Amino acid sequence: MQKLSLEQLNRVDIDTFKQQDKLPVVLVLDNVRSMHNVGSAFRTADALNVEQVVLCGITGTPPHREIEKTALGATKSVAWSHEPTTAEAVKKLRVAGYSILSVEQASGSVQLQDFAPEHTKKYAFVFGNEVHGVEEEVISASDACLEIPQFGTKHSFNVSVTMGIVLWDFISKIKFNKK
Repeated sequence: MQKLSLEQLNRVDIDTFKQQDKLPVVLVLDNVRSMHNVGSAFRTADALNVEQVVLCGITGTPPHREIEKTALGATKSVAWSHEPTTAEAVKKLRVAGYSILSVEQASGSVQLQDFAPEHTKKYAFVFGNEVHGVEEEVISASDACLEIPQFGTKHSFNVSVTMGIVLWDFISKIKFNKK
């Protein structure tokens, strides 16, 4: 085995990326305070080819030096918008035909391994603030809450790690486990 060079990875350029069909997924960041986590959301959205990132409330927006530190240019390739509140963002996404899934430890949540996405649906995944999680009003407006099983002493993953886990689970079910 040998590590691949950048040329061997055969990545598309930004213009081509913007034109290609996207995974029918929107990442919604509910008052995420860390610019590094925001940058990670952009980088993950680019890597996994999602439609857009919606930044809500106090969530920082590009251009910002700290976002770019982890986004590594993905703010230029991934579509994004800002909404004053997450509740407003969720209402607009529902009208646009998205199923709203908050990623939160909540009563009645669906364990991630049990989540069975439908191939014909569009999904908006809501990721919450690093301390307070997803707002209660947004949880109430969600179609479901997804929860990642955990087995250690901590009560949660970092939000950027959570995004990676949830999106990879979704993509692996949609793209690789077609029935």
